[in-house]
Amino acid sequence: MTSSTVEKDALSELLEFHWMMDMIQTVDVGIVVLNRDMKIKVWNGFMEAHSGLLPSQVRDLPISEHFPDIKESWLKQKLKPVFELKTRAFITWEQRPYLFKFRNYRPITSSAPYMYQNVVFSPLVSATGAVDNVCMMIYDMTDAASAKKMLLAFQVKESEARERPY
Repeated sequence: MTSSTVEKDALSELLEFHWMMDMIQTVDVGIVVLNRDMKIKVWNGFMEAHSGLLPSQVRDLPISEHFPDIKESWLKQKLKPVFELKTRAFITWEQRPYLFKFRNYRPITSSAPYMYQNVVFSPLVSATGAVDNVCMMIYDMTDAASAKKMLLAFQVKESEARERPY
């Protein structure tokens, strides 16, 4: 391999890394990477926009420092199978309306005070096969949650109306 080929390969890898990082920053999903000590390693643009916290403000700090509502003991228990068994874990908005208490940014189309969220916890397996970090993907489910709540409320009204003897 010539030095020119090595340089081209290195440049190509650098360019690929750059667009991947840009994708992580701009995707409309929250991405947070936590290590085993529950310290934040990655904080993408979605998380920055909804929390008001820059990556430099949260990186290498325990998640509970900026989000005391997230109990570290609960989170460690939730992430235990992700780290140890290399399996995914999930939270749906029906189980827990949100993990991060972000304000609803669609006040016109939704009356929810906070963003409803689904969260996926995925193991990040290193080259050695160990899982030292977990990726959290936070999905905004506010529109779906609001629609389901409206439908349920309508169904209750309809059911009550049918039961009333006029």
